[in-house]
This record gives sequence, structure tokens and C-alpha cells, in this order.
Amino acid sequence: MAQQRKKTGSPVIDAHNHPDWHGHNLERFLANMDSFGIDQTWLLSWECPADEYSNGSYCPPPMGTDGPIPFARCLAYAERAPGRFVLGYAPDPRRPEAIDRLAAAIEIYGVRVYGELKLRMMYDNPDALRLFRFCGEKKVPVIVHLDYEIGENRNRYPRPNWWYGGGIEAFERAIRKCPDTVFLGHGPGFWAHISKDGQHLVSYYPQGKVVREGEVTRLMRRYPNLYADLSAGSGRKALNRDPDHAVEFLLEFQERVLYARDCFDNGHQELLKSLKLPARTLAMILGGNARKLVPAGPAAR
Repeated sequence: MAQQRKKTGSPVIDAHNHPDWHGHNLERFLANMDSFGIDQTWLLSWECPADEYSNGSYCPPPMGTDGPIPFARCLAYAERAPGRFVLGYAPDPRRPEAIDRLAAAIEIYGVRVYGELKLRMMYDNPDALRLFRFCGEKKVPVIVHLDYEIGENRNRYPRPNWWYGGGIEAFERAIRKCPDTVFLGHGPGFWAHISKDGQHLVSYYPQGKVVREGEVTRLMRRYPNLYADLSAGSGRKALNRDPDHAVEFLLEFQERVLYARDCFDNGHQELLKSLKLPARTLAMILGGNARKLVPAGPAAR
């Protein structure tokens, strides 16, 4: 088993990834982290009903009964490689025992993050708000995935398309109603709103110069409890479509943007370093902000 590397200087923390993701078992995962200088990864579950995700789109391995990425797989990684992973777990808020399950996971296993929440529901659902407020009490940040209803699948069943969260408006209502909870926005339905061009309804990955001021900028200025998760193609492409705007955005929100991958290449680090940001800004994004939200050491119980 690969051991955690000795390293000086600022930490590099991947604030969004998953076990068994894109063909990576634990050994490949750790080797990949080491090859790109990543000290620690937030390891997130994705639990949802079978009819709310496209089986096999991301995870070819056999699925469990708790959705595409059950918490048990996150726990297995963390137990075999102590110190390399921050445990995330997001039970479905619609389940009556959701808060009890999360509370037990915090108490017994040291869960530090609620994520990834990726469900076909409005994120200001009263049951979700109750769970988000519990996360605020426990100082557990919440990672949400947003997707709009774009296009249709070849088959109408189980779903004609894959939307998650109910749009930026529902997400804003949740942020506003839970001021003591830290939220991290993620996914095409979040990052398309970097621009005020309306492409969020027609494209998962909009292109072209950013039209100011997009909803992401407006929300981050208005709500200090909103952070931004740069992971996946959506986060990277939101910056890469307009590098000048990317620099402005990252400088303004340098204390609330987190480096994250949701994949296993080094594109996010390469892009961030190409923007020639001040050293302090880059260090905060690459790991300082993640460490601020989830300090080193055992979880508070």
C-alpha cells in the first residue's frame, strides 16, 4: 500500500472525487494522487434511487443497493489509507432516517463532508433544508451537483433526461434559508451560470467569452456561505472559456474557491498554474480553503 508522502509547504487537496471512479481502484487512486502531488482527497459518496442515474455512465463496476457510489466504498478506502482521504457521505434527505444515518457516520467513522448530493429533487425541499441545517450545526460542508433538463435520452425510461437540484433558483433559496451551512456549488448547472448568456438551458459546457455578471458571481457576492467546487469538466471549462474573467473571478473569491477534480487527470492544476495567479491565491485554492473548511486532525464529534 502506498504511504502518505512527506512534503513541506502548502497542502494540495482534491476536494471532490470518488472511490472506484473511472476505473481507479485504491492502488491506482493513490498512485495517481502521488503523481500529481495531491496530499489528500475528499472522497464522496453518491447515493440515489436506481431510476435517478444512468447506470454505467461513469461507474462500470457492479452497483450496490445504495446507488452508484455507496458510502461503504469510501469507508473502505479511508480505512486502508489513513490520512489520505477525508470522508464524505450524503444520505438521501428524502429518507426518514437520513439525519440519523449522517449523525452516526460522523460519530462512528469521522465523516467531515456531506457530499455528493446529486438527486432528482428541488434542493430547497423542506427535508433537505432540515438536513442542511444539521450539517451547519456539525460544521460539515455540503457539496451539491446541479444539472438542468437538457435534451432527451434515446429511451424515455427510466427518465427522459437527467436533471438534479431544480436549478439555480432552488439552490439559492437553500443557501439563503441555511445561513450557517457552507455550500459548495458544483456541476454543469452551477458553472454554466458563470456567464449571463442563458446557455445553461441548452448546453452542459457553454463556450465563448463570459457575459457579466453571471449568477455564480452574484450569489457568491451575496452569500458568504457559498463556495465554489472547481471539479470536473464543468468547473475547468467555466474558467478556460474566458481566462481573463477567470483571473478576476479567482482573485475576488480566492478564499472560497476549491481545487477539485472529479476525475484523474491534471487539467485543473495545469489550468490554475497557467493563469499566473499570486502565490498566496494559488495556495489557497489548491488546498488552503479546503483545509479551512475541514481542518487537519480528527472530526469534531
